[in-house]
Amino acid sequence: MSEAFVFMAALQAIFDRMGVPCCLGGSWASTLDGTPRQTLDVDFIVELDETRIAPLAAALLEAGWYVSESAMREAVHERRAFNIIATDLGLKADCFVRGDSAFDREEFSRRAKRRISESPALTLPVKSAEDSVLRKLLWFRETNETSERQWRDVVGVLSLRAGALDDSYLNRWAAELGLQSLLARARAETLR
Repeated sequence: MSEAFVFMAALQAIFDRMGVPCCLGGSWASTLDGTPRQTLDVDFIVELDETRIAPLAAALLEAGWYVSESAMREAVHERRAFNIIATDLGLKADCFVRGDSAFDREEFSRRAKRRISESPALTLPVKSAEDSVLRKLLWFRETNETSERQWRDVVGVLSLRAGALDDSYLNRWAAELGLQSLLARARAETLR
C-alpha cells in the first residue's frame, strides 16, 4: 500500500509543478468515505489542455514512468482517459481528462484537500463523497447495472456517511443525470 502512496505523492508533485489541476477519484476516493477495497490502479481527474501535454509528458518520462504523448493528446481532444505506468512499482494511474458538462465542472470544483495517509504523510485533492456516489452510479448505469464493485462502493459511501452527506446536492444531480431511481435503490439498500 505504501508504494501506492509514494506513487500518488510523486504524481501529485509533478501535476503541481506542471500547473495541472487534479483530484483523486475512483475507488481510492470512495474508500476514504466508504467501504475499503483493494485496488492497484489510481484514478485522477485532471484539467489538461494542449499547451501542457508536452511538458507534462516530458516530466513523467523523466520520472521514469511510461506515458504516451499521443494518447494524452487523444484523451484531451476526446475528453477521456490516458495511462501513466510506473513499471518499477507495478502501478498504473488512469488520468481522466475533466469533461465539459455542468456536472463535470461542478464535481471538479468541489474537490478538497484531504489527508489520505499518515505514514507516509500524504494530503491530496479528493473528490467529494457525494460526487463519488454520483460518478459511480453513472459508471454502474453504463455497465448495464452489472458492476458489483461500483454498486458496493456506492452503498458503502451512503452507509458510512449517512447523515453527513449533502442530500440536496445528491438529489439535484441525480435528477439532472437521470439517476433518481438508482440513488433511491442504493439508499433503500443501506437501510436493510
